[in-house]
Amino acid sequence: MHTLNPNSTSNEKYVEKKWYLQFWPWFLISFPAIAVIAGIITIIIAVKTDDGLVNDDYYKAGLAINKTLTLEKNAQALNLSSDINWDELTQTFSLTLDGKLSPLPQQLTLTLAHATQANNDQIITLFLAPNQKSYSGRSQRIKQGNWYIILEPKDFAWRLKGRVTLPSQTQWHITSN
Repeated sequence: MHTLNPNSTSNEKYVEKKWYLQFWPWFLISFPAIAVIAGIITIIIAVKTDDGLVNDDYYKAGLAINKTLTLEKNAQALNLSSDINWDELTQTFSLTLDGKLSPLPQQLTLTLAHATQANNDQIITLFLAPNQKSYSGRSQRIKQGNWYIILEPKDFAWRLKGRVTLPSQTQWHITSN
């Protein structure tokens, strides 16, 4: 850009100002620079975080769905349902199991699967109480959020599923129907 020298007459030539002292080159350079920085940040986030929602083996996942449906049908045939209580202070789960199931299994597995973060999933072993009517077991500290509940015996003969929002819900009912 050319500017007039203030001490000169109107016949003198323009004095050229250096490019790096002007506004417009820096303004125009800033947009590509911001895009490059945002791209680098995006790459860093993509490399450092795990996308737990993507399943690498779709065929095995499909077979597992078929097996799950069979287990749920077995629970329906037994007319199973369960009332579950959770004590947030002691992190203890207790439940009763109703249905055409005799004798009751000595152990049940309660799986808490986080809706979006698989690294927070927990598997809790529940033991049959001496009164032969209820089960109980303790978990690790449970984070707030939406959870899928899966209740199964050790032999995986049937499965009950439900969904709960913890810690706002402390009692819920899951059924096979």
